[in-house]
Amino acid sequence: MLNRLNLKNFTVFQDAEFKFSKTLNVIVGENGTGKTHVLKAAYASIAAMYEERRKVGHPPPTKTLLQSKIADKLENVFRPEYLGRLARRRQGRERCEVTLSFARKVHDLSFAFASNSKREVGIGTTPSSWITIPTAYLPTRELLSIFPNFIPFYEGHYLEFEETWRDMCAMLGRPLQRGPTEGRIKALLEPLEKAMNGHVELDRNGRFYLRTDEGRLEIPLVAEGQRKLAMLARLIATGALLEQGYLFWDEPEANLNPRLIKQVAQSIVDISRTGVQVFIATHSLFLLRELEIQMAAPEASLEGRFFGLRKIEDGSVCVDQSSSVSEIGDIAALEEELNQSDRYMATQGAAL
Repeated sequence: MLNRLNLKNFTVFQDAEFKFSKTLNVIVGENGTGKTHVLKAAYASIAAMYEERRKVGHPPPTKTLLQSKIADKLENVFRPEYLGRLARRRQGRERCEVTLSFARKVHDLSFAFASNSKREVGIGTTPSSWITIPTAYLPTRELLSIFPNFIPFYEGHYLEFEETWRDMCAMLGRPLQRGPTEGRIKALLEPLEKAMNGHVELDRNGRFYLRTDEGRLEIPLVAEGQRKLAMLARLIATGALLEQGYLFWDEPEANLNPRLIKQVAQSIVDISRTGVQVFIATHSLFLLRELEIQMAAPEASLEGRFFGLRKIEDGSVCVDQSSSVSEIGDIAALEEELNQSDRYMATQGAAL
């Protein structure tokens, strides 16, 4: 479990500390406040340690090995022109520091680089053990429709797609989970499959389909909102989101109607309850409220953590955090939705 993430002079953050819940963490803010950067910084660091552990005959963590692995993952996930572009933009040379603290101290990691760094990363705290549980990053775009042959094409060419797409396609292509966990997987899948009116299939040619009562429908012909649900369902079916692990999801509400957002919120809470540590970035008031409702339900009884990001006068971003949404400050993106409701009610009252 990731307990803390400290970002010093990293992109828009001058000096920010995130204290995470072991279950559900929701990062809220308007565009440009660094929501996605928080997810990617944590994901790139954890994924680099997890991927090295999966290699056959993996060596133990060393500073020399981590220097190249962390630099590679940051560059491939963020896609800057060079690594130093991830440092906070100010006049002169700036030093960027990232620190991750885990429940198991053997995974603690810290590293730094300068604003003029091309690929040079200095390792401060070196973990004594690799991370052994999976981590998944769901981007705003669904990936099932581009899945066929995407990985070999990505690895054989220089493409400007961020590596989170490649990583997610690799997880989507894993075989279905069998054995004693099938019952729990089925329970998580049932509400998703009901919302999709079918279940996801992967054929031998590497193409995804949605199987319904009427037959099999190619994934590109399925509505994009349902495709996003299908992607989540596939991860559950392969066992990637069951008991421990990490899920990072950027704007789950993108391209979803309110009915499907409700289902996504329920699935996020259900996944958190299984032991997966979940990190969400959003600026949707509807999703935020729905998560609150689902977390407060007696059968869930889930205490998460909310983070409000807002810009301050010097151009950096301030972080307010609490177990309650009401204590993370005023978020402009959410205030606009509330103001629109007030304006609409005022026009209806005037019409009467």
